[in-house]
Amino acid sequence: MSETLSVAAPDGSISEAVVYADFASLIAGAADTIAAAAAEAIAARGRFTIALSGGNTPRPVYQRLASATIDWPHVHVFFGDERCVSPRDARSNYHMAKVALLDRVPVPSEHVYRLRGEDPPEAAADAYAAELRRALGEDGRLDLVLLGLGHDAHTASLFPGLAAATETRRTVMASYVEFVGMWRLSLTPAAINAARRVLFVVTGEDKAEILRRVLKGPREPVVLPAQAIHPKERPATWLLDRQAAAKLK
Repeated sequence: MSETLSVAAPDGSISEAVVYADFASLIAGAADTIAAAAAEAIAARGRFTIALSGGNTPRPVYQRLASATIDWPHVHVFFGDERCVSPRDARSNYHMAKVALLDRVPVPSEHVYRLRGEDPPEAAADAYAAELRRALGEDGRLDLVLLGLGHDAHTASLFPGLAAATETRRTVMASYVEFVGMWRLSLTPAAINAARRVLFVVTGEDKAEILRRVLKGPREPVVLPAQAIHPKERPATWLLDRQAAAKLK
């Protein structure tokens, strides 16, 4: 069971939140939503392009997707962000997705477009922007971008105070994140907001207050980068468990 909420911000913008009873229901709902989006895109355009997220919450979503009925040979996999580490490093978002999902489904290797975290950061960002242009063609839009939400309101690797968090022209940027002492690569709001659909998955009562600030508080995307995500085609969908949604009503 789930409940759909329309959440109004002070500036009048409306977000759609789908609230699930518990973590297990949320994970199942997220996987089902992605599978349905894949079927719709493949029927309409012959392929499904998705940007995967890192973090702890997506892992069980990917594990569930591995057993979903999806036309995997027509799926093209991109990444929303990456740590600047080897693809074999346990901290790599690509590595996590590979183990949880990609090694378990028949996605052609040439349909997997990873951010090259082992390369010099700026060069890797420029190369991925060029790869997006080549792979997505004139349309230039991903079908779905999957995102999470950090305790500081970061999403992808768009952290508070970084220029990338409010970038409106470049599609991929490299940023040095001071507090973790590491370079990150990330799609920018320019790329994410162009997607046909953006899906946030957020869980746990420890996210309730920051989620309330992002969805219902004053607009300050430099401080709350997730507020910079305002897709052009349709509002972002927020999939939440009850604990994360506790302060939205």
